[in-house]
Amino acid sequence: MAVYAHDSVLPDKKSNIAKKKQLTKMFNFIARRYDFLNHFLSAGIDRSWREKAIKELKNIHPKLILDVATGTGDLAITANKVLRPDKVIGIDISEGMLELGRKKIQKLNLVDKIELLSGDSETINYGNSSFDAITVAFGVRNFEDLEKGLREMQRVLKPGGKISILECTMPKAFLVRVFYSFYMFTIVPVFGKLFARNKKAYKYLNNSVQAFPDRKNFLNIMNKAGFSKTYYKSLSLGVCCIYCGSK
Repeated sequence: MAVYAHDSVLPDKKSNIAKKKQLTKMFNFIARRYDFLNHFLSAGIDRSWREKAIKELKNIHPKLILDVATGTGDLAITANKVLRPDKVIGIDISEGMLELGRKKIQKLNLVDKIELLSGDSETINYGNSSFDAITVAFGVRNFEDLEKGLREMQRVLKPGGKISILECTMPKAFLVRVFYSFYMFTIVPVFGKLFARNKKAYKYLNNSVQAFPDRKNFLNIMNKAGFSKTYYKSLSLGVCCIYCGSK
């Protein structure tokens, strides 16, 4: 198990509970405000980020897609809309998030197209080479064992398949970085406490983004996990990146 700086970033540093269990509890607690805060704190730009991440898969015309750390299913819904696959299966460790996602999917009459299941990214309950494409939005940063999670996704991806990962990043430009750090460290936790009644969750967001091995460093980890033809695309002045790789 390789250890990266973000592995030691926890929602509650004083707790003896493992990262995965802490995150399950945290996401269950903030689930009902999660979508609202995502859209509000990003000024709605997160929707276009998701769409751009999904469009990276257009060239392979996937029929069966796995959405890892699906949360309330936003990326799975976008994948269905943009790519028109036969099926999208979403997995997540938070039953609170999944419950809201299932209601959303039912409301959109997509129950025959999208299925959300309880599942762990580090032990994916599918056989080798099961999926044409895999997607993840703002999830890999929360993996307890990053390399194990990436290897599992590479395992269940079909040869010729592709993965598209969306993740928050620290901007490179100095002034943008200073403003972004202030916003994430000061403003975001205040809104997290106000709307989600959980300041720690949004402090964790900032701390984990700052510690995450982004851009070329993350591509190196993807390569180590077995992906090929890896590349990244920077979005919105570098506050977010799309990472892609093939099998």
